[in-house]
Amino acid sequence: MENLKKYFEKSELIPAVVQEKSTGEVLMLAYMNEESLQKTMETGYTWFYSRSRQELWNKGATSGHLQKVHELRADCDNDTLLVIVDQTGPACHTGADSCFQSGRRTNMQDVLEGLYAVVEQRKAEPQEGSYTCYLLDKGLDKILKKCGEECSEVIIAAKNGVQEETVGEICDLMYHLLVMMVDQGIPLEAVEAELEQRRQKIGNLKQFHVSDHNS
Repeated sequence: MENLKKYFEKSELIPAVVQEKSTGEVLMLAYMNEESLQKTMETGYTWFYSRSRQELWNKGATSGHLQKVHELRADCDNDTLLVIVDQTGPACHTGADSCFQSGRRTNMQDVLEGLYAVVEQRKAEPQEGSYTCYLLDKGLDKILKKCGEECSEVIIAAKNGVQEETVGEICDLMYHLLVMMVDQGIPLEAVEAELEQRRQKIGNLKQFHVSDHNS
């Protein structure tokens, strides 16, 4: 797609149909201008043009539900694009996998994958004013210090017995653990695989040796 201008001879905007690579499911319809198409090709992630806000937007930059571009195709008239992607989390703002189906709420895996992807993106493309970038820039010792602090705050919140407070502190701890994982190159799949292995264990109660002081 070297000559981008040919896709905008009829209009400044071109519709882009986004399709999931692994399933073939149509995820959404959005619009691109020449600049957003160029950024999509340069970054490898989808960029669109918002007709309502009249500005470029990077799909998933806020939610973490990024779309990694696998392939870009134009139709025979060069007036519609097919964008084949690897979708992280749901594609629709309602929480549905696709904008063309009834919504479903995101599950824990979607949320963690989305947040992990955001941290990865911040590491690859640092942004001024980003707390995540600040932690990654300061390095492992700073990240581990924050993990320790958040762990203590979870314990204190749980001891206080206020569930809403405890949930908030758990989220803070999980976020900092994800930052540590990205910094150390630990994929979510490694943790998932280990948890699944442990889940399948039966009768895993450790047997402790009890000394008989009377013998």
